[in-house]
Amino acid sequence: MSVRDANPVDALRPKRLAIVIANPAVSTTTGWPVGFWWSELTHPWFAFTERGYAVEIFSPEGGRCEADALSDPRDASGYSETDLISLGFLSSPKLAALVETTRPVAEIDVDSFDAIVVAGGQAPMFSYDRAETLQRIFVAFHEAGKVAAALCHGTALLRYARRADGWLLVAGKTVTGFANAEEDFADKATWEIGALQPGSHLMPWRIEDELKASGANYVQAGLWRGFAIRDGNLITGQQNFSGAETARLVCEALGG
Repeated sequence: MSVRDANPVDALRPKRLAIVIANPAVSTTTGWPVGFWWSELTHPWFAFTERGYAVEIFSPEGGRCEADALSDPRDASGYSETDLISLGFLSSPKLAALVETTRPVAEIDVDSFDAIVVAGGQAPMFSYDRAETLQRIFVAFHEAGKVAAALCHGTALLRYARRADGWLLVAGKTVTGFANAEEDFADKATWEIGALQPGSHLMPWRIEDELKASGANYVQAGLWRGFAIRDGNLITGQQNFSGAETARLVCEALGG
């Protein structure tokens, strides 16, 4: 089977991509409001639109979405202050408004798009178990031979997404996602500010552990290193510093 057979996308026509961001949720471990992560939307958006791709933003339920505060380069913490791509996106009223009026994923016509990219943030860990329509559509992209990508905690989706035969989509696939070492780092930082008791966890479960338990070959590049990997038409990115790497593999899979 040729690469074209595996991913029948016509490289001569403009590409159309759906980026999915999470709806607002509440952390069951801290009680904090949680959402999507800015760089996991904006860095792929920048890479795709630079190539002339048409990009639309969706969320599982549609409507207004909110980002995790630490992902905002204007946040007083300064955690993301060097993220100039997100700062530029937020500084454009037209672009910033796009997260206020996301369309529900139920409106995604798989036949009309070339790829789906599921961004992360903390909210997917507390809500994607119930995002059944997103699970179904992500699998539909993959089974149609189209590009299906997820990054960081957006890979939480892979814990639940099942093929038509009942097997988990991720079984037997080489993938990445938020690493245990990164969860350890985040846990310790949360203990230090007194938001969690030492020994407790920021996330209710761990991507690396669950992907391995699902039969996937999980790989990662080390603490906070940008990294993404492609297995056929399934693409995964490690964490919030992996948006550009994930987008690059998506573009390569689409023929540039």
